[in-house]
Amino acid sequence: MISRNHRRAPQNDAAVLKKIGLLAAFVVVAALLALLASVYAARLSGQNAHSGEAANNAPVADASTVETDVRAPKLQLLEASLARIGKSLNSRLGIAMVDLQSGAAVHYNGEQLMPQQSVSKLWVALTALEQADQGLLDLAERGTVRRGDLTLFHQPIRKKVLANGSFTSTYADFMNSALVGSDNTANNMLLEKVGGPQAVRRVLDAKGLGAIRFGPGERIMQSQLAGLEWDQSYSLGKTFFEVRKTVPHGKRREIFDDYVSNPVDGATALAMAQALVKLADGELLTEASTATLLGLMRDAKSGPNRLKGGLPEGWQIAHKTGTGQVLDIVPPGVMGEQTGYNDVGILTAPDGARYAVAVLIGNTKAPVPQRMDMMHAVVAAIAEYHGG
Repeated sequence: MISRNHRRAPQNDAAVLKKIGLLAAFVVVAALLALLASVYAARLSGQNAHSGEAANNAPVADASTVETDVRAPKLQLLEASLARIGKSLNSRLGIAMVDLQSGAAVHYNGEQLMPQQSVSKLWVALTALEQADQGLLDLAERGTVRRGDLTLFHQPIRKKVLANGSFTSTYADFMNSALVGSDNTANNMLLEKVGGPQAVRRVLDAKGLGAIRFGPGERIMQSQLAGLEWDQSYSLGKTFFEVRKTVPHGKRREIFDDYVSNPVDGATALAMAQALVKLADGELLTEASTATLLGLMRDAKSGPNRLKGGLPEGWQIAHKTGTGQVLDIVPPGVMGEQTGYNDVGILTAPDGARYAVAVLIGNTKAPVPQRMDMMHAVVAAIAEYHGG
């Protein structure tokens, strides 16, 4: 019996080893399958995720809402084009495009705050139209502009006020002057009527527009940026510019750099483009008010050679520009360092396809023609994406 038991033992050991081997093989195969699944998921996630590394100016494409993978190469080409275009200006800037048809978004440094300057007039108009939709504001109501209401920089209304002592018009007309002619005083009249900066900020928050700020108003913000406190005399003639020259350059440099790095009226190009999508899709206002705001943007006269100057034949744009102060005191004809040289809008192709685009230049020393060329190149890249 002992000898029989010893003869059976090797057979039992072999069976056990065989089972162990099969189990080990199963475990190895399962582990390999799990590894392959995780690698695939990571690659898919990497294709769809936005990169937040704005510090290295990395362009990012969001293809998470693209209908088919066939469109991905087009987004990649546009992404590469925007990166090349953005880097070509050698300036601090953000560019973003959102395809209203698919929801796909592409941006270059589009998650970094840039000064808006007069682009922020859009949010004053948005607030006024929101209040009109709610029955809280009658845009047919009339207001009167007097000398004490004047602001600074571009304000065509000033001539009428100085010639007649005052100027009276409807708030609808002030909104028209603010968006179509970028009149700072007209915009300030509308801003005060809707309740000031806090009212605008409440609307921005309520509408969920993300990384878009609204500053303290033109007079305070521009004075602070120059290292001054607002004085009503700055609204007349060249007084502001003459007083600004007396501010030590070192002080202006420090304030200028602080503003550029953390603008009180800042917005990211991506948030701006996404807000324009919401506007175009009728998510922000009633149908009538949406048509009013987009119509004013289409009629805008400022910046004819920015984004608008690059439109291919048959394309249209509804847009708003913004232009900030120049830091350096330079000879006539020489461009100093400037902040907030912007244009944002909704491009419409001949077939009706629409694209929200935002180009925000935080600061630049590039000559104006180069800035124009950069914006034209952005439009051309979007048109190529559309036709590809």
